[in-house]
Amino acid sequence: MLRMEEADALEFAQAIVDARGSLHYCSSCQTLTDGTICTICANNTRDKSIVCVVERPQDIPAIEKTREFVGYYHVLHGLISPLDGIGPDDLRIKDLLVRVNSEVTEVIMATNPTVEGDATALYVARLLQPLGVTVSRLAFGIPLGGDLEYADTVTLSHAIEGRRLML
Repeated sequence: MLRMEEADALEFAQAIVDARGSLHYCSSCQTLTDGTICTICANNTRDKSIVCVVERPQDIPAIEKTREFVGYYHVLHGLISPLDGIGPDDLRIKDLLVRVNSEVTEVIMATNPTVEGDATALYVARLLQPLGVTVSRLAFGIPLGGDLEYADTVTLSHAIEGRRLML
């Protein structure tokens, strides 16, 4: 930026100010958008029965790239972390509970496999259980092309726990 012409730097700064002023949370999934709802929530061809819960808006494109998930998303905007002073009320969990209705049959918890991610997933799952929806968690373990010799014990443990039938 130090090498930019002053006019270009001012234009760049104004673009940041404009973006900050026009972006807000989607009224449905809580991701960032410049409209009332985001393009994914506006797409009526997606499967209304499945909601994938992610930590951050940046997690959505990673899942979308797979072209495997055809439901809707919900962004928590963080994870429960008592050491950092972040509790359930600091996240968008209440918005998720309002969203889960008779059309939603499954909620996929796609938080990262960390202590905070696991704690948040478990907390949300316990809140959703009385609502009668299936709560699942993304599988994790040995990556494709990985070598068992180099996998740590926690990864191997998760891989064994998350195994599935072949036939």
